[in-house]
Amino acid sequence: MSESSLSFRRSKDRLARRFFWFLAALPIVLVTAILVLLFLRAWPILHTKPLAELFGGRVWLPNKGQFGFLPFIVGTVWVTIVAMVIAVPPCILTAIFLAEYAGPRLQTMMKPLLDLLAAIPSVVYGVWGMLMIVPLVQSIGPRISNVLGVLPIFKSHNPTGFSVLAGGIVLAVMIAPFIIAVTYEVLRTVPSGYREASLAVGATKWETVRYAVLPQTLSGIVAGSVLGASRALGETMAVLMVVGNVPKVSLSIFDPAYPLPALIANNYGEMMSIPLYDAALMTAALILLVIVVLFNISSTIFLRSILGKARL
Repeated sequence: MSESSLSFRRSKDRLARRFFWFLAALPIVLVTAILVLLFLRAWPILHTKPLAELFGGRVWLPNKGQFGFLPFIVGTVWVTIVAMVIAVPPCILTAIFLAEYAGPRLQTMMKPLLDLLAAIPSVVYGVWGMLMIVPLVQSIGPRISNVLGVLPIFKSHNPTGFSVLAGGIVLAVMIAPFIIAVTYEVLRTVPSGYREASLAVGATKWETVRYAVLPQTLSGIVAGSVLGASRALGETMAVLMVVGNVPKVSLSIFDPAYPLPALIANNYGEMMSIPLYDAALMTAALILLVIVVLFNISSTIFLRSILGKARL
């Protein structure tokens, strides 16, 4: 091979390496650019109002210059937690059934159905929630409150049905296809030799799944759950339609709430003549992005600590 040909191949290799490095760095650059832009747009209110008043305030009256974000932060976290509690256990069990117990025909039939559920627009889920979930919560709320009302989380003071629980149920259905699909694909990556070795020493099917398969896929299962939680944190339209949109700190799952995405969607573009109102909505977007970033970082750290202990 000539020297010129070798030099040309090396140049192409360096060019390809730089191109792929650029693609790998692009997400970090985009997230940083979005954070910086939102911070600059939110700066007028961040340097005007005390942070304790912004993040700890409970009153949202833009006409009077009161911008308390605490009800919206609590509403966002509250609805996401309810959705994850409802969605994660059945989704993981469903993925285990599809990957380990279901036959090829059922697996082939379920995959398109999961893809279809994931492709349904969020506004359709919102309409479904208003027509079915809200009346359901409205009817069962007083009954559950009568039985478990000693716990603040189950007290019902809201007769409408538009509540944290309604938003959590709709979100749980929305994120279920993502969690199931990711968990299913991760479970299928475990070599069949692990299963055969476990069965060969007398383990039952469930013991094989529990002790041979699940430990190998813990990181993937957590990643699927984190993906679902990130989707739930940023969901707007479906939650906006069923959660009630009342700016108050909700203590019960039957109380209405007002998540940050719903706040931005409901108010951006309106009443922009009010001082600091635009900056307040940009601050809401900044808070939401920071919550998602911190959630993903903390999940990664937690997962690495678990895997490190498992190796020991």
